[in-house]
Amino acid sequence: MTSAAGTPASVGDGPIVVVGGGVVGLCVAYYLAAAGLEVEVVERRDLGSGASRGNAGWVCLSHSTPVPAPGIVRYALRSLGRPDSPLYLRPLPDPAFVRWLWRFWRSSTPATFRRGYAAIAELNRDTFGLFDGLHDAGVETTLSRPGMVHAFLSDGEARHHLAIQRQMADGRYPLPDDVTTGDQAHLLDDALSPDVQAAYLVPGEGVVDPEAFARALGEALVASGVKIHENVEVTGFRSDGDRVTALRTAQDEIPCAGVVVAAGMRSPGLLGSLGQSLPLQAGKGYSFSVDLDPAPRHTLYFGERRAVASPIGGTTRIGGTMELSGNNNRLDWRRIVAVALASRQYVGRWFEDPDDLVSQIRDPWVGGRPFLPDGLPVIDRVPGRSNAFAATGHGMLGVTLGPVTGRKLAEYVLTGRRPEALQPFRFDRG
Repeated sequence: MTSAAGTPASVGDGPIVVVGGGVVGLCVAYYLAAAGLEVEVVERRDLGSGASRGNAGWVCLSHSTPVPAPGIVRYALRSLGRPDSPLYLRPLPDPAFVRWLWRFWRSSTPATFRRGYAAIAELNRDTFGLFDGLHDAGVETTLSRPGMVHAFLSDGEARHHLAIQRQMADGRYPLPDDVTTGDQAHLLDDALSPDVQAAYLVPGEGVVDPEAFARALGEALVASGVKIHENVEVTGFRSDGDRVTALRTAQDEIPCAGVVVAAGMRSPGLLGSLGQSLPLQAGKGYSFSVDLDPAPRHTLYFGERRAVASPIGGTTRIGGTMELSGNNNRLDWRRIVAVALASRQYVGRWFEDPDDLVSQIRDPWVGGRPFLPDGLPVIDRVPGRSNAFAATGHGMLGVTLGPVTGRKLAEYVLTGRRPEALQPFRFDRG
């Protein structure tokens, strides 16, 4: 139901305040402001300083899948005591963590995975069109679309992966008819090492500089009159019945007509103060930058090791691993070493000894990517609240899904009706 002015009856006079200055929160703020609403953004640090800062910057269709896939739990259990494993599980004596793992396991059935993949694929349908729209509106997205090379150390593994990907893609994006093998595989990208035995290219897949993209979104918001509060931490809310009327911070209160919680791993605490429990866990990822010669021209996926490389800002960002070790941002240097060692099999011996890494890499980073047990984000109105919404839990897909999340959630706020594409991302999906 909408008011005469075209805004929903649940949103009154005053600003919609978005809590969270990462790519997802900034995209939500952008589309709300573009629709003519008064908007403010509150970020406890600098814009883009959280999980948006050090990720691989992929904007892709071919890897937009839920993490809890069939076989993932067995894979995780084999990682116990092996901090060099691509997926590393470190059990914690925490009942909430155990419950999360149980639900994660329950979500890894083939049927659940297929439903989740289809939901993300449908949401993803207009991703590149939205990036084009942002660019046309003057936002320097930094997006390029060089395509993604999937590289493997064995012919069989490459064919197996391509067959699964073709089945899941179901015509949604182009795939090659077969893998390229032997010496021909290296022709797909000059950076690939002779150890790579097979590879294939998914054309059109994209990459951005995520920190620069977040900065450009912030500049566009300021230019459109959006007020941005950096280094301000939201500690709670003031409510009147089912309506949020103000955000509480360490300094003062910020009155609001509505609120969107898009604060990554801080979202559960904020939503808890609104009476809604959200079981998020940090899927910690690691990355660093290095100057490779030759540098990759495409984004690269290192198949057996589940690591990645991206050409970003004139250098190469190498990243990978999924570490389930609780909600913290502790950097385990062993994980950086593991990613670096894995990369040598695919892009050559760019370093000789792990002791050399400190002098060769830049910006070692760890980030807690927010995951729900089923691997899907929540993009919905907060239950029991007429003017509070949430957009969180995007895991490794925050950059890819940021614009479409912002566009669809803005539509929800404006009309008061949940878009069909957001049905799988409800709070109450079970």
